[in-house]
Amino acid sequence: MVENAFDLILYNGTIFDGCGTPPVQCDIAIKNGKIACVAKSISGKTKASRNLAGLWVLPGFIDIHTHYDIEVEISPGLTESVQNGVTTVVMGNCSLSVTYGSPSNLADMFLRVETLPRILTEKWLKASVAWETPQEYFNHLSMLPMGPNVAALLGHSSLRAHVMGMERSLTKKASKVELIKMKELAEKAIDAGCIGISIDMVPWHMMSGKFRGRTIPSQHANFREYRMLAEVCRKRDVVFQVTPNPQDLRSVWAILWMSLGIVRRPLRVTILAALDSVAYPKAWRLFPSLLFFFNRLLKGNIRFQTLTEPFTVYSDGPITPLFEEFSTGIRLNDQETRTERISLWKDSAFRRKFRLEWTSRWRNTFHRNLNLMKVIESPNPALIGKTFAEIAAEQKKDPLELFIELLEQFDTDIRWVTTGANNRQDIRFKLLSHSHILPGFTDAGAHVRNLGYYDGALSLIRQAVSTGFMAPEKAIERVTGEPERWFNLDRGELKLGKKADILVLDPKKIKGILSEQIEHSDPLLDGALRMVKRGAEEIESVYINGKLAVTDGNITDVVGNEYLGEVLFSTNNQGAMKRIDSRNKINDEIIDHPFVDYWDIFILKHQDNRNITLHCLGVLLNYSALVCLALTWNPWCLMFVPLSQVIGLLGHYLFERSHIDKRDAIFSFRAIYCLNKLFIRVVTGNYFKDISNVNTRLQEHLKQKNIESKRKKALNS
Repeated sequence: MVENAFDLILYNGTIFDGCGTPPVQCDIAIKNGKIACVAKSISGKTKASRNLAGLWVLPGFIDIHTHYDIEVEISPGLTESVQNGVTTVVMGNCSLSVTYGSPSNLADMFLRVETLPRILTEKWLKASVAWETPQEYFNHLSMLPMGPNVAALLGHSSLRAHVMGMERSLTKKASKVELIKMKELAEKAIDAGCIGISIDMVPWHMMSGKFRGRTIPSQHANFREYRMLAEVCRKRDVVFQVTPNPQDLRSVWAILWMSLGIVRRPLRVTILAALDSVAYPKAWRLFPSLLFFFNRLLKGNIRFQTLTEPFTVYSDGPITPLFEEFSTGIRLNDQETRTERISLWKDSAFRRKFRLEWTSRWRNTFHRNLNLMKVIESPNPALIGKTFAEIAAEQKKDPLELFIELLEQFDTDIRWVTTGANNRQDIRFKLLSHSHILPGFTDAGAHVRNLGYYDGALSLIRQAVSTGFMAPEKAIERVTGEPERWFNLDRGELKLGKKADILVLDPKKIKGILSEQIEHSDPLLDGALRMVKRGAEEIESVYINGKLAVTDGNITDVVGNEYLGEVLFSTNNQGAMKRIDSRNKINDEIIDHPFVDYWDIFILKHQDNRNITLHCLGVLLNYSALVCLALTWNPWCLMFVPLSQVIGLLGHYLFERSHIDKRDAIFSFRAIYCLNKLFIRVVTGNYFKDISNVNTRLQEHLKQKNIESKRKKALNS
């Protein structure tokens, strides 16, 4: 054994660092799972080496939207993602996670929302491990031999059902006590390791089991509850993931307004999804406009997600997530047997209502165009390869009536496919090129019979290289370094000291086509079929934490058997408060505090009655000056405006010395906002309650810091 030797040196590769910089040819040395050296030439001793001349070396991909929460427990290798170059996944999306909750309740949520196979959920239920706290969950997760690295969001539906009980969480608004409990548990989950919180407003996400047909718990919250969770995320600057209700634009606007950051820290919010809808071909134009308005003008921190390829969905007769958006479709999905579904079709009232709902244009996101729905499997081979409209024309029947007849006759034996969004390449490229729209939304691990976009990141690289719509280094950054920085994950860049999550591509094998989804008999599902992607010939090898996970497109034996991936936490130090910057400083004595909303900081600077009185007088003078100007048009009235500022500064000088930022002293929106709020709260008699609440929170923070300090001293001793 050679001491101080590198474990591996990769020579002569074309390095893409994940930061968007042009590639360079150099060597990379790996030791103890980390990048130990990056240089034009490395000559140190090494246990192994490879010559990668002519190959691209880039960071492993980050998949920011997966639903692997249950699958990782049964098959922690997550091979479908790893063999497509993914080395880090984010799970816990769409309000579903396993951080809190009983296994049976969680299974009832995951089973239908994500159309997970019952085989998979039953295996999980038999092998599930009970944990009482988020810390216990992350301890358990870190003991699994994971293939990729895993970061987890806290799912709101799981949290809500855990606090309120399943039935109440599906029917009632949370009480004040329940909201307080949810907030407490959400903070604990983030402190333990969750990188944020996900909520869900999509009305076709349904329960299975006892409460089948009801929408999942997160759907039943009001905006007060959503806002509380958003503030937990804002306070710690972690991700707030939202799937808004596309049938109710008020939900979109509420989230957008919640995210703005003019007088406070912006909310780090990611929204699903920016897609070029077939049903509404002009709707895609809305996304860039919203992002400009809320991010550029209102100082937000919003990122939409889009799929890197056409959104093509496969369906088994009437059992499909596409039917969940209308009531008769929901009833079909509710039924567990073919006999039950046939009984529905025999009901003339049900058929009539199905026709009415299918043809309705009210709030539908699925296009329901039979010209765009093709049969791919059928007991009648003559139907395969034809659309339902074409079959109807051949048989001289009404297309919708024929569709109903075939669903009744063949049930799940007839399989069909349709593309609902992102079918236009030029529009898709515009969405993928937008700096505030992240490539993502693969749903990896979910809807296993309906879709399989495990190669979402690789697909972007292929399209960028083959068409030139984006430089390769930029496309690589979009699925590596960019999500690393925005999600606060310590993965995604090839730099000295970083973990060696490395993808080696052969650029000569990058094809300019989108690979087809195919059916694969999965041993994990006892041979049941799932949609997957194959043929990633350009992937030469994948390293996770310095260990070889894929070679020549094939998964190595270590994946799922050895510890490759790690549990990732937010680089915001798991939500711990950072030392404050000078602009948010209170005074020289308080050098650390837990407040990120400037209103709380403002209150701590304005507690003395005399200082408060002078500030209220300043506000009155300011508005008196404006009224005087409006009535007299005498410009000398404006002299009262700077006088109002002088009165406020005098209050601080005489009665309450505190740090005052120059921008706030001269002019800032946040200062104006807080001064007006101060005046209103004083007049209404609520301001002194605000002082008491903020001081209580400060004392609790200082007490906790003191406890942590003593604990560290005890450990060090």
